[in-house]
Amino acid sequence: MKVLESIEKSLFFLQTGQVTCHDTKGNSIPCEGTGQDAEYRTGIRWPEPRFQGSDNTVLDRLTGLIWTRNANPLELPLTWQEAFEYIEKMNRDGAFGYSDWRMPNRKELRSLLSYQTKKPALPESHPFENVFSGWYWTSTTAAINPAYAWYIHMEGARMFYGEKRQFFLLWPVRGRVSSVLSATGQKYCYDQDGNRISCANTGQDGEFQYGIHWPVPRFHVHDEVVLDRLTNLCWLKRADLAGKTVTWQEALLIVKELNADRGTTTLWRLPNINELETLVDCSTHSPALPEGHPFENVREGYWSSTTSMYEPDWAWALYLTKGALGVGQKKGAYFHVWPVCSASELIGGGF
Repeated sequence: MKVLESIEKSLFFLQTGQVTCHDTKGNSIPCEGTGQDAEYRTGIRWPEPRFQGSDNTVLDRLTGLIWTRNANPLELPLTWQEAFEYIEKMNRDGAFGYSDWRMPNRKELRSLLSYQTKKPALPESHPFENVFSGWYWTSTTAAINPAYAWYIHMEGARMFYGEKRQFFLLWPVRGRVSSVLSATGQKYCYDQDGNRISCANTGQDGEFQYGIHWPVPRFHVHDEVVLDRLTNLCWLKRADLAGKTVTWQEALLIVKELNADRGTTTLWRLPNINELETLVDCSTHSPALPEGHPFENVREGYWSSTTSMYEPDWAWALYLTKGALGVGQKKGAYFHVWPVCSASELIGGGF
């Protein structure tokens, strides 16, 4: 237990922004005792006010990243390569007084999302203009098919990947490397056909590798529990508590029963969608977990405790084979259960 007893309290994942709880029909219900995201609200809290704007740019005080106030500066969609070329032009021209613009990686673009809102899925009272309810490119290639790159839909917060030769939108970012976001894990760069290329001057995620670097070793195993030393979250080593796919409500109840079996009421919880996403390594797939991970019985998809506010009778899930974030109808037995807890709580619980 020495590793657990010496952990730091730092976290490298953000709160989702969700503050309400919902039943399987999508109705709003009191949060107490539900085990849902909004009951625990784990992660780094958002500052108030969160954003500080100027005429052309907006500072996110949560991450330290600076975004164009206009969320669609070119006014039209681009291929992935064209988006990088547009960033190069912005830097040559010193757009808005700066020459260090870049395409955000997937963690950076996701950091803007609020899972409490929709159309767009951005924090309430955000200062951005011209936000389009469509797909926005990230600089992160999809490891499962390097001719594709990750993109995020601003209408409802879904994250999937699209062919690099397709046309989607660009939202430039700049500023110091965030002190609260971890790196995606991507180390290499690829052209629009999926061929591996030198990263120099590409502007891709694999060139910059921005974010908090992962500790080595990243995971520490203690009996049936695995400590992630990047996030100070603890996961069960066996990544399929129920041994089958279950409904969302069943997933919440199964975790509650796990606590009851161990003589506690709040130790383990169904992870929120940001907690689940911290496990993803964007350099690999099938599963999209860091190389040498110690987990067993890893499955394709996992329920989160986060409701989809686009359709509150649906909830968010991690598709771990790909590393994608999507949703499933709460009443369907679609996904598996993988409980999480904070390392500090694990020690306090005497486990």
